[in-house]
Amino acid sequence: MIFLRLILTNLQRHRIRTFISIAGIAFSVAAMLTVVTILQGAIGMFSGILSSDSEIIVFERNVSDLFFSNVPADTAATIAQWPIVAHADPVLFGIVSSADHPIITCFGVTSDDARIRKATWIAGDRGAFGAHRDDIVLGARAADFLGAKVGDTVPVGHGVFHVIGVLRTTNGFEDGGVFMPLASAKDFFHKDGSSVLTIKLRSRTDADAFKAQVKQQFPSQIALEDAEFSRSYSQFKILKATAWAVGGCGLLLGGLGVANTMIMSVFTRIREIAILRVNGFSHAQIATMIFGESAVVACIGAVSGLAIGSAALYALKLIPALDGYVDVSLRPAVLLIVLALALVTGIAGALYPALYAMRIRAVEALRFE
Repeated sequence: MIFLRLILTNLQRHRIRTFISIAGIAFSVAAMLTVVTILQGAIGMFSGILSSDSEIIVFERNVSDLFFSNVPADTAATIAQWPIVAHADPVLFGIVSSADHPIITCFGVTSDDARIRKATWIAGDRGAFGAHRDDIVLGARAADFLGAKVGDTVPVGHGVFHVIGVLRTTNGFEDGGVFMPLASAKDFFHKDGSSVLTIKLRSRTDADAFKAQVKQQFPSQIALEDAEFSRSYSQFKILKATAWAVGGCGLLLGGLGVANTMIMSVFTRIREIAILRVNGFSHAQIATMIFGESAVVACIGAVSGLAIGSAALYALKLIPALDGYVDVSLRPAVLLIVLALALVTGIAGALYPALYAMRIRAVEALRFE
């Protein structure tokens, strides 16, 4: 208890310096938490698009992005007839544009697709989807920023389409997208197949058999379960690595701030440390005192950073333009990793100051001015 009081007293003697160190760690933790959570939320939403009422994704092998994948129509038709398959939904992904909106996600789907079937239809009739090649359905957000309603015609890319419905989904990407009949999307994007084929099996125990059959009959295609796809998809790996790299750089800067604070603290207390040594403090106790001060700064900064990051995430969700695109679900694993990294960074920042303090010789230090 006395040792803890000594640590807290030392920190209070230089309040501004301590506050700056705590703020450095706090904002670093907040940045890491925010970036990692947003990007993981985006990955989760994109995964949700692919796993809508399905368990396995079939796509072209060795493609860098699903937008470039092509599952031929005859391949999709053959797989749909396999006894172990409950249903197979071809989906074509594309990027379209409209006036003042250069990037809009387009989904080429059939009327039986789960994205159409399970969505909440605000206007229009699902039964009419696909009846005409120039018909489209808009997500609620897309209808809002395009200023369109059922019965309107809207320019999309190089064509003009008739809006026959508006639907709402829980997925931000889908809610801000355009749904075309699959045949129309193929013509629009000049493809003879779909980007992916989402599979619902009659029994999940047939997953391995299904993947083996795809590999044998269609070697240019690959089948992955949803969890496998999320782990192995290169774009997801890049996003995750970017998130942790950006957050890590922020924490590194926070750690350097702690190191600077502790170095200055040691330099200004050389005589005091010498007196402690004369009064019986061991090298280990001196080092423990320095590490303890750093650990307290890191703990307070980390907890403050978690609070700031959480508040920032909820504030972003309240922005109408971002509603549906920002997932504020704080994963316990992410919280623990961020906390652990903050503590390790803070304590690591005290390594050199602690070694320096241990090397102080009492006789020389007492003459230090």
